Amino acid sequence: MSIKFMARYFTGQQGGRVLGVQCQFRYGTTNFYHAQPMRQIRWKGAAVPPPTPSVVPSQTHKVRLGKAVLVTVTLIPMMALLVCSISCFAWNKRHRKGKARFHDKANMNVHEEVLALGLEGRNSEFSFFDFSEVSNATSNFSDESKLGQGGFGPVYKGQFPDGSEVAVKRLASHSGQGLIEFQNEVRLIAKLQHTNLVRLLGCCIQGEEKILIYEYLPNRSLDFFIFDQARRALLDWNKRLAIIEGIAQGILYLHKHSRLRVIHRDLKASNILLDCDMNPKISDFGLAKIFGSNDTEGNTKRIAGTYGYMAPEYASEGIFSIKSDVFSFGVLIIEIVSGTRNSGFHQFGNFFNLLGYAWKLWKEERWLELIDASLPPEVHALEMMRCVKIALLCVQEKAVDRPTMSDVVAMLSNDTMTLPDPKHPAYFHVEVRSDQGSKVDAEPPSVNGVTVSVLNGR
Repeated sequence: MSIKFMARYFTGQQGGRVLGVQCQFRYGTTNFYHAQPMRQIRWKGAAVPPPTPSVVPSQTHKVRLGKAVLVTVTLIPMMALLVCSISCFAWNKRHRKGKARFHDKANMNVHEEVLALGLEGRNSEFSFFDFSEVSNATSNFSDESKLGQGGFGPVYKGQFPDGSEVAVKRLASHSGQGLIEFQNEVRLIAKLQHTNLVRLLGCCIQGEEKILIYEYLPNRSLDFFIFDQARRALLDWNKRLAIIEGIAQGILYLHKHSRLRVIHRDLKASNILLDCDMNPKISDFGLAKIFGSNDTEGNTKRIAGTYGYMAPEYASEGIFSIKSDVFSFGVLIIEIVSGTRNSGFHQFGNFFNLLGYAWKLWKEERWLELIDASLPPEVHALEMMRCVKIALLCVQEKAVDRPTMSDVVAMLSNDTMTLPDPKHPAYFHVEVRSDQGSKVDAEPPSVNGVTVSVLNGR
């Protein structure tokens, strides 16, 4: 390898020099040392001369022999260094190629998996898009086209030449788990078909770019309306009830009626999108888990979700199940009914969270105080009360006490169905006490009384 290296860099040159750590190599057409030039030896194919009798070497012969040894001792480390350097260079090149092959293989796995599902073809609405198409549709991912920012990455509005509008979710380059979530999203949502689930139209996998293309929903997400003082007035009670029922139908499909048993794990207001008729569609399946037909519970060391929506057993122990989604749904009902966000560090009366406040009002039969002021309760008081009770059943502290989504859908659709009395919700212990301006303290919580705040937030 050293001969090839020298031939590559020294061919055609009149001089050259290699500097090593402990040795050097140099050649040239002029003398650059003060000594007799070395004699050039050529092989002419002559017969090997007979051995000569041993003689005592002369002084001149000793000098020449010493020079030969010096050259040999000098050249060997130099050649070893060259071989080592070239080997390192070759290893780095192979390593870079290996990493590239890894990413290419990951891309191909997604591509091949989608093809295996039969999602790309003439009779399918799922497609692979070229990056230039997506870039042009979003005006090169301009700020004007940006709809929002999620844990996966930014979301843009796009428009193709035929006039069709799409929502483009682009994987953030710094997202450590982004590729896993991307693959998870393609595997799951591409297989699921329901009117209350957002529709995935295709994806773009090109180099480092990982992009998902969804149907565009003009009314953005649920949190855009219910947590805004002015916009939530646009949602009357009938629309809010329809949104609650639609979300319930979508979750029931995931838990029971789809080809897979799916636990979403990140149900929240910002992941509920609204179409032009304000129908809800569940989105963002990056954290979703697939279960076998007979499995209902799992465990993870990586707790990822959103503060305020996570069930206590998941936040504290990493245990998730269909009842985890039920808990999140209960939080959503209370937020929709009250027009108030549960997450964050808000104070509700004597409570730090909306669940404890709702429970207190329910026990004192003052639940009407929980209802959004923009909703006149006179006409729909019974429906509102029923929804509050269903929500409290869903957010009970113990998972075994919570209903399944089949039960929830039945409760929502049957006004004559008798509902059990709810037990206390999770996190209801965190209560504020203040005595004549003294320092505000919180009651000692139960085992699951305080949410974990150090999370992989989305």
